[in-house]
Amino acid sequence: MEIKNAIVKARIEPSLKEETENILRDLGLSTTDAIRMFFNQIRLHKGIPYPVRIPNQKTQKAINELESGKGKRLNSVDALFAELDE
Repeated sequence: MEIKNAIVKARIEPSLKEETENILRDLGLSTTDAIRMFFNQIRLHKGIPYPVRIPNQKTQKAINELESGKGKRLNSVDALFAELDE
């Protein structure tokens, strides 16, 4: 097994770091575990393991609505499907 002594440094927003570390903790993972998993997936896929693209106008509008707190909120999955059927 290869010795683990390489260091990865990255500057990110403190709020992003805190939020993701809390999620990872709930999953039983450390930040190091998550980075190692991500790097292994990059190696396996020979690239980023998910599509990276610019959202279209409709998607960007929805993102902006949600980020500004104006998105429509529903109380259940049934309500969501009822809304989609309309």
